[in-house]
Amino acid sequence: MNIVILGLSITSSWGNGHATTFRGLVRELNKQGHQVTFLERDVPWYAGNRDLPNPEFCRTELYSSLEELKSGFAEEVREADMVIVGSYVPEGVPVGEWVIKTARGIKAFYDIDTPVTLAKLDRGDYEYLHPNLIPKYDLYLSFTGGPILDVLEQKYGSPMARPLYCSIDPKLYYPELLESKWDMGYLGTYSDDRQPPLDKLMLEAARQWPLGRFVVAGPQYPASIKWPKNVEHIQHLPPSAHRNFYNSQRFTLNITRADMVKAGYSPSVRLFEAAACATPIISDYWEGLETIFKPEEEILISNDARDTLRYLREICKSERKLIGERARKKVLAHHTAAHRAKELVSYAEELMTLENPFANAEVGQEV
Repeated sequence: MNIVILGLSITSSWGNGHATTFRGLVRELNKQGHQVTFLERDVPWYAGNRDLPNPEFCRTELYSSLEELKSGFAEEVREADMVIVGSYVPEGVPVGEWVIKTARGIKAFYDIDTPVTLAKLDRGDYEYLHPNLIPKYDLYLSFTGGPILDVLEQKYGSPMARPLYCSIDPKLYYPELLESKWDMGYLGTYSDDRQPPLDKLMLEAARQWPLGRFVVAGPQYPASIKWPKNVEHIQHLPPSAHRNFYNSQRFTLNITRADMVKAGYSPSVRLFEAAACATPIISDYWEGLETIFKPEEEILISNDARDTLRYLREICKSERKLIGERARKKVLAHHTAAHRAKELVSYAEELMTLENPFANAEVGQEV
């Protein structure tokens, strides 16, 4: 297929999880023989932090305005077999309206922030998606699975809502024998709703265990935060350093945004990255977590600092390694970027079959 993606960013991973997701998905689509053009809005905060300015696995084009997008890339959008608009794309509503009007192929919306998106719609906040657009997209791809897919179809009128979870590249994330620098680490950009559970599950544990070694990596944390003395803060950790980070800690902490917890079925890319490195995960709980990893066998659930400290101080080395290895096996079997690329193509095939029930050719071939 010839695929055009209009996403938040693929060139810069600074302060967002979109770039990592798009890189893995597009790389695998390219490996499977599909051609991808990625259109990205040129904004100053990414321009100064581009860690992959020219991806070799796709054609990447920057545009400075909606007018430039329309005038420079109408033909690409019109001729594509599939056009995907991502969440948080600047001026996402007029971009989506233009895509729906212009594209002849499959028109899809890829929501990397589904619960956040629906919460915004409930508030009348149409920053990058309007309820009227949802029925016009042929396909709604969601980072969140479970009941929210029924909401998208039944309440908002999506013709077809399907999960397309985040994923990892096993060539980038794998176990390494490194010196253990920290007993527990956390990787994530600051957010108001994640800070209370971070304090509850990690920082309070650090206060109660002065001999423990802890680390938080991520940008945008306010200067007013008083980190415990045994908690190191790393301002920004590029994706190229994530594997080393996970392999340098005995356990890693996963914290889920409030909207994601409420919706359930919302695994984060950090969850899969850590698991692929066989680093045992301590996580908050959300509905559907057990459909991704088995609690107590592949992941550990913490409700407070006491739970966290029990895991850190009482689980022996052999059991810790077993938990990590089981989680890695699960990720490699179900949650790589190659799996996501195949799922995306299967959804396209499903749509094409619905449009032409007599079609039996492969995607991209003449019927």
